[in-house]
Amino acid sequence: MRQAKRWILLICRFIFGLTFLFSGFVKAVDPLGTTYKISDYLDAFSMGFFSDLSLLAAFLLIILEFTIGFNLVFGIQVKKTAWIAAAFMLVMTPLTLYLAIADPVSDCGCFGDALVISNWETFYKNLVLDALLVLIFVFASEDRHILSNWASYIIMLIPVLSCLGLELYCYNHLPIIDFRPYKVGNNLPSLMVIPDDAPSDEYSISFIYEKDGVKKEFNLENYPVEDSTWTFVLQNSVLIKRGYVPPIHDFSVQLEDGDITDLILENQGYTFLLVSSKLEKADVSRQKDINALYDYANSNGIAFYCLTSSFHEDVEAFKTANNVKYPIGATDEITLKTIIRSNPGLVLLKAGNVVAKWHYNDLPTKKELKRIIKK
Repeated sequence: MRQAKRWILLICRFIFGLTFLFSGFVKAVDPLGTTYKISDYLDAFSMGFFSDLSLLAAFLLIILEFTIGFNLVFGIQVKKTAWIAAAFMLVMTPLTLYLAIADPVSDCGCFGDALVISNWETFYKNLVLDALLVLIFVFASEDRHILSNWASYIIMLIPVLSCLGLELYCYNHLPIIDFRPYKVGNNLPSLMVIPDDAPSDEYSISFIYEKDGVKKEFNLENYPVEDSTWTFVLQNSVLIKRGYVPPIHDFSVQLEDGDITDLILENQGYTFLLVSSKLEKADVSRQKDINALYDYANSNGIAFYCLTSSFHEDVEAFKTANNVKYPIGATDEITLKTIIRSNPGLVLLKAGNVVAKWHYNDLPTKKELKRIIKK
């Protein structure tokens, strides 16, 4: 019987711990993604004034998740870790229930972009984790202590420091694993296509008609199309089931003289995209190098565009302050943040294929570009 209890404890620890390890890891490789998601939460709860703390909160949250997972998988301070996990789940379970009901944020982001699940699926997942945690508490007395407290605390530095190091590297460069549709090797046009047999959005449609001062609601089957005594007031359409949404569904580039999205995606040559979600917030420490890259591209017949969501006056101010000559187009801010986790970041396309991506800290030299473009 005691052996069975130990097995139950071990299985519960492993399932709970591996879930948290996976969640922490996929977010650690993309700390900016978690930062953006926390900002979404703050905006949804009218707490946007805390958005400057989103990056710090993201780093700490990821380290906490990863360390909880590590401790439970390897049996480090199981009881204390279980209490920390319980406090964490005490916040997350009701929060995800609210998200599932009210839907202020469409994706909770619990597994980053590696595994996108609905808010209801997230809540059910948390209920399973809660049940596992209860069993861990019930059978915690069966846990065997091998290490001393001091040894345990020293070992706990492994997940903390390794996770922090991974976060810092991926923040100052690019995610070591790119889970988004704009990753290197992907063909963007193919990810924008909706298959012919793909399900469409389903709507519940109702009509309000008025007769003798009385308003009445009808549906498509019983509305008074042939009864002229009723006067049409309005139509309501409620989305009841979302249809197929292609991985890339919101990519477009607008210049002052028109849409150049197709021009970029259908160009059989190379195209540089300098991506800056907000020019006024962009790091300008490498601006001279970026200007030099534009000159190189221009002299070699390579298209070069900057994409931003900044307002016109901010764009003009940026161009004047930084001696910018390249064309700047308008693109949705969320799309830009999805394309590359860097402000600014550089993307190289060829025939709609993503050839390479660079963080502003790792901009390519002319020698590197010649090697890539000759391939």
